[in-house]
Parts: sequence; C-alpha cells; structure tokens
Amino acid sequence: MGNGMNKIIPGLYLGNIRDSKDAEQLQEHNITHILSIHDNANPLREDIMYKCIHAADSPDQDLMPFFQECIEFIHSCRVKEMNCLVHCIAGISRSTTICAAYIMTITELSWRQTLQAIRANRSIANPNYGFKRQLQDFYNKHLTKV
Repeated sequence: MGNGMNKIIPGLYLGNIRDSKDAEQLQEHNITHILSIHDNANPLREDIMYKCIHAADSPDQDLMPFFQECIEFIHSCRVKEMNCLVHCIAGISRSTTICAAYIMTITELSWRQTLQAIRANRSIANPNYGFKRQLQDFYNKHLTKV
C-alpha cells in the first residue's frame, strides 16, 4: 500500500492509514492536521487536529456532500503554513478524490488535469469510477464559469 505519504502540493500530503499512524513520518513532514476518510475514521492523536469523514470506498458512495468541509479544513491548515495529511485505507481512491476536489478549487485545472498532477506525485492515486464521475460533476457544476 505505498511507500509512505506523498507531498502533493506545499502543505498537502496524501497517504494511507499506516502513514496516519506512523509517528516518524508525521514528525518528518510536520503534519499538524489529518483528514481521515474511511468507514471507521476516528482521531488517534491528541497533538493533531482531525477531520473524520465516514465513507465507504464504493462507486455508490456520495462524497460531494463532504467536499466543502474537507476543502475548508485543508485550506485553513495551508493558509497557516501548516501541513495536512489526507488519507483513507490504501491512499488510492477516497483520499485522492478529496485532494483532487481541493486542488480543483484553488487552481484552474480540470478534474482530469488534477488527477494527472496528483499521480505525478503518487502513482497509485486512482479514484473509483463513481468518484471520478463526482469530480467531473463538481468541476462542471461548481467550478466552471458559464
């Protein structure tokens, strides 16, 4: 499940559940915030600020209702020049989707360009087809100018 967390952009890291528990990695990357998105997401450490989203890795799982709160959590961390780790179980689908929604919001990249940029730093990043569809809808309905 990967070789540790990956820096996607300054202040934003993508990883798996093991990375979220690895004190050495958390310290090495100065992680101050963790966005946990999986079925049993719960805070694990008192010295880190958490946002926990309970969501399955299923194409039928609707992540869009969580996009805004996740985007705000990541952004509030980054504007303070702190570092946020976004993780799910494997660091492939759910967490990638959340990172993509954030990057699409702060840039002018399309959903496809955003996924390519994420994969340049984390080659295993690959949202399931339902999450890709949601990113496309988010881009088309919420981020493009008419």
